[in-house]
Amino acid sequence: MTDHDGDLTARLKAYEGRPATLAGTGKDPVNLPMIRHWCEALGDTNPAYTGPGAVAPPTMLQAWTMTGLSGHPSGSGPTTRSQAYDALLALLDEAGCTSVVATDCEQEYLRPLRPGNEITFDTVIESVSARKTTKLGTGYFVTTRTRVHAAGELAGAHRFRILKYAPARRKQSPAETRPRPVVSRDNAGFWEGVQRHELLIQRCAGCQALRFPWLPGCDRCGGLDWDTVRAAGNGTVHSYVVMHHPPFPAFEPPYAVGLIELAEGVRIVSNVVGVPYDKVRIGMPVRLEFRRYDDVVLPVFRGGLS
Repeated sequence: MTDHDGDLTARLKAYEGRPATLAGTGKDPVNLPMIRHWCEALGDTNPAYTGPGAVAPPTMLQAWTMTGLSGHPSGSGPTTRSQAYDALLALLDEAGCTSVVATDCEQEYLRPLRPGNEITFDTVIESVSARKTTKLGTGYFVTTRTRVHAAGELAGAHRFRILKYAPARRKQSPAETRPRPVVSRDNAGFWEGVQRHELLIQRCAGCQALRFPWLPGCDRCGGLDWDTVRAAGNGTVHSYVVMHHPPFPAFEPPYAVGLIELAEGVRIVSNVVGVPYDKVRIGMPVRLEFRRYDDVVLPVFRGGLS
């Protein structure tokens, strides 16, 4: 460690114990609609989370403190991020640690949260590490600890850790290619079909259910025998994301990755091509095509159909 590194570490550690959030209040009280959405997304059917006596899943602890897409206002409003936390992040930015990634969290549950509970919370900067070198780059781990209260009673605690880092420079070779698909005994037939420009869907020999991705057994009836159906190639965009970061060799961001619902009823994740990434829309019709990238053939879906 250089003298400069030691000085920076000392300046960063001076923020330990200082507040990160002031007068935190949940945007909404604990409520059944949010609990329902959470349980549906995770497939959690525990009866404790429904009905008149419902409680919130404990793992929703952080959800009630989140500020949404508007982010964390600084210096105004009922919930504000402290000037100390802003100054800490600015100091890391000045040191070249301009990228951030969440690394892990720990939660402690002290009492159940129930619909109607009003949430308040306070967050402190618990620790800032010495400089660390990771595969992502060199930076500092910043840990905050949030105490969550309901009706003035401590309900739980949430420790959250991020890495603020300077991205490592990596030499990019022109020969770098797209990652290869992982071919196993269970999905080899699918990739063999792709090489022939066929998108094959498994069909259970017992209950005739179609399934994708390929599985060794039917997830509906448990049958182990199956054959395949060749997809016609028509589909719609069920959902999508636009990838901007991180950059990868052989990819040129921004680009759209879609969850495509095929006419046969199953869904597949693939790139949406033939239309600008910012013109992709949910419900947009797409058509299957196959593209060769180096020595691998991949299914993609063309949008912008007339």
